Amino acid sequence: HYFNIAPGNVGSSPRSSDLVKLAQECCYHNNRGIAAHGVRVLTNITVSCQEKDLLALEQDAVFGLESLLVLCSQDDSPGAQATLKVSLATVIFVASQKALSAEVKAVIKQQLESVSNGWTVYRIARQASRMGNHDMARELYQSLLTQVASEHFYFWLNSLKEFSHAEQCLTGLQEENYSSALSCIAESLKFYHKGIASLTAASTPLNPLSFQCEFVKLRIDLLQAFSQLICTCNSLKTSPPPAIATTIAMTLGNDLQRCGRISNQMKQSMEEFRSLASRYGDLYQASFDADSATLRNVELQQQSCLLISHAIEALILDPESASFQEYGSAGGAHADSEYERRMMSVYNHVLDEVESLNRKYTPVSYMHTACLCNAIIDLLKVPLSFQRYFFQKLQSTSIKLALSPSPRNPAEPIAVQNNQQLALKVEGVVQHGSKPGLFRKIQSVCLNVSSTLQSKSGQDYKIPIDNMTNEMEQKVEPHNDYFSTQFLLNFALLGTHNITVESSVKDANGIVWKTGPRTTIFVKSLEDPYSQQIRLQQQQAQQPLQQQQQRNAYTRF
Repeated sequence: HYFNIAPGNVGSSPRSSDLVKLAQECCYHNNRGIAAHGVRVLTNITVSCQEKDLLALEQDAVFGLESLLVLCSQDDSPGAQATLKVSLATVIFVASQKALSAEVKAVIKQQLESVSNGWTVYRIARQASRMGNHDMARELYQSLLTQVASEHFYFWLNSLKEFSHAEQCLTGLQEENYSSALSCIAESLKFYHKGIASLTAASTPLNPLSFQCEFVKLRIDLLQAFSQLICTCNSLKTSPPPAIATTIAMTLGNDLQRCGRISNQMKQSMEEFRSLASRYGDLYQASFDADSATLRNVELQQQSCLLISHAIEALILDPESASFQEYGSAGGAHADSEYERRMMSVYNHVLDEVESLNRKYTPVSYMHTACLCNAIIDLLKVPLSFQRYFFQKLQSTSIKLALSPSPRNPAEPIAVQNNQQLALKVEGVVQHGSKPGLFRKIQSVCLNVSSTLQSKSGQDYKIPIDNMTNEMEQKVEPHNDYFSTQFLLNFALLGTHNITVESSVKDANGIVWKTGPRTTIFVKSLEDPYSQQIRLQQQQAQQPLQQQQQRNAYTRF
């Protein structure tokens, strides 16, 4: 969408869009930060549209970079030089997204050796991680480990170093070499496990690093699922179906059982990838403050999981009912980055391969397993991009809830009679950071209240129950970042109940985000005095009759 070709004239030169014009104007701004950002955006656009004849745009990017050099040369302050170094490094990373030559890395290191400010080095390393240059990023993170002021920063940098090393291990993947792929994935997992341990140590109560931990855990589980699927495909050679497999398939009425245990393993793999896709979806919904590029990155990881699960189903488990229509439009989507462009290219290639093999060979054949393994390798050969939200939160939004009545001690339950309703009042405040509503704003808050019985009362009598559980939801619109509402809850069943109040938000586009928080209180439902008195009277009236029956039984004996 950066360029518009004139209708009816395919050969006409592209016209610059508003974004390109804005980037070109920013390149010549007198503010260093704005000029540097304009150069980065213009370079990224040029690289992303490299299949077109964009000589004029390439010249504009070069001229913008020259203007930035002149602007920074007029100011000898450390800030100006840091801006220049970060911008130049970013331009290099954008222009060389596959790999950096040894000469380029040597030049960057030489320039950074004279930098006394570690923050500049960190910014460049962060850009390298975003652009997929993990080799360079690992070396820069390593150089910063001894320049931090706290152990939390040390563990944070060490985790980034391990993650970069883990992704670097995947650069040696080659098609048709599945044993080497297993070794690369195992080596990558080793460094990922080291990194997640450091990342956990870097978290604090004020900065729990929830998104980072979940994103890395999902990456670890995805690599393990890839490794397991490759092993499953190899088992067709190492453990072929037994001789009685055909008889078992005829007995069970499932033709796929003639392939042996690989059919059940493939089903488990498909369910595993669908589970991972669901978890990526949950991470997406929980990232209300993330920028659009980060959300798109999470979406791409989810699509990778869905792609492999669809390939397993279309090739092996259910070739007859496989549909390619819902996946066919993926290639028409516009790619906003080089990473997304390469991932979309892999998606289209894998879908074409799967569709060409669909119903062509009887499952499970070596053609099917080779297609699945090659799809995994193609996905992993695209260097993972760690987007901005992994390092920096530009927008901060949180919700604080207060429940009333609330016990003095959180471990103690609130007493309520079983013939009465509990009026639970929920109040909340929306808290913002320095840039509220930068990416999206809260239109309404969704409050969900549910209760579950934790433990029943010790009495052995029964009480009529109209409604055993509570499940309610209300939507409220905050006014001046404040909201409140009430819920009427029934606790007819005697015992201790667990009440959970969970909040989520809806933005201006109607999208629901699971931001939390989740608050829990306990309620103890007691028998009302009147019912208790009636029950005791009935028990006392039944005691003489029971004693008389016992005496009659003794008399007979």
